[in-house]
Amino acid sequence: MIKVLIVDDSPLMRKILGDILREDKDIHIVGEAKNGKEALYKIPLLKPDLITLDIEMPIMDGITALEKIVKLYNLPVVMISSLTMEGAALTLDALDKGAVDFIQKPKNIFSMNKEQIKLEIIDKIKMAAKSKVNIEYRIKALKPFKDYSRIVKDREGKFEYIVAIGTSTGGPRALQAVLPLFPENINASFVIVQHMPPKFTKSLADRLDTLSNIRVKEGENGEVLQQGYCYIAPGDFHMKVVEKEGDYIIELNKEPAIKGLRPAVDVLMESVAKLRDLKKIGVIMTGMGSDGANGVTNLKKNNGYIIAQNQETSVVFGMPKAAIDTGYVDRVVPLSDIAYEVMKKMGV
Repeated sequence: MIKVLIVDDSPLMRKILGDILREDKDIHIVGEAKNGKEALYKIPLLKPDLITLDIEMPIMDGITALEKIVKLYNLPVVMISSLTMEGAALTLDALDKGAVDFIQKPKNIFSMNKEQIKLEIIDKIKMAAKSKVNIEYRIKALKPFKDYSRIVKDREGKFEYIVAIGTSTGGPRALQAVLPLFPENINASFVIVQHMPPKFTKSLADRLDTLSNIRVKEGENGEVLQQGYCYIAPGDFHMKVVEKEGDYIIELNKEPAIKGLRPAVDVLMESVAKLRDLKKIGVIMTGMGSDGANGVTNLKKNNGYIIAQNQETSVVFGMPKAAIDTGYVDRVVPLSDIAYEVMKKMGV
């Protein structure tokens, strides 16, 4: 039984979310709070296993409450976030400060009662309850790149490698531990699927861009991949890479969701597998579900090299485990070693 404390200043939102969670026999609502201060008072009394936490509340907002909950109680927290750009940025702050996942608060909150949305919310709560919180990332230092810099400059901006990364729950924080380690002159272009809705992927790309040496942005339809760039699939679009007249082009589409996911890692990686003249590296990191397992299978069968994050450093081990279970993963490493493994494969 998962004991949940719902924290939200809206009585209607507390009722709707509570009604949804009560539909699952494994979830028990132990209480409600209308702001962060009340939540902190009730946690030691109610002893919840998990907290849902609205971001915008009076008296004590969700971000402030989250920091105290993580520090004092080390409990998994799922944020309730609005669909605005400001809401997306605050949600990323929350994920960075220790929240496990988030649930979107639609403009019309009654739409949360749609069956598919209810199932997604229940799945997120159950997965978050099993997740690891407060994983400390120790990042392996990469060796200097002086000689490497000279080699890449001689190539006039062309690149030999494409690195396709797939991740979900726990991914935003994990990406922050990996992408900033790559040098701007790297002999590669990166493409990423992070399961997130529209606006959130844009905020994530902007945040990662400020932290990284490589350029990080949302992928755009028809965009030509460049050396030292990283392209994140925009929310609600599948992203593919196709070869046209010697260039590698991003294609976005709204084909049906796969296992409820759009973008899907499988779609991206299966397109990368078809690229003939690039050396291919696939990386599967923390996340719920099995998206990416088919993709790494195709990638490996087309001369790709596959890296998966290990269980100990994954917030949720679903996606890496599914990839490992295919038998096509070459290396299983801690998050701290992923950038190192990628660079090592490139011969650096």
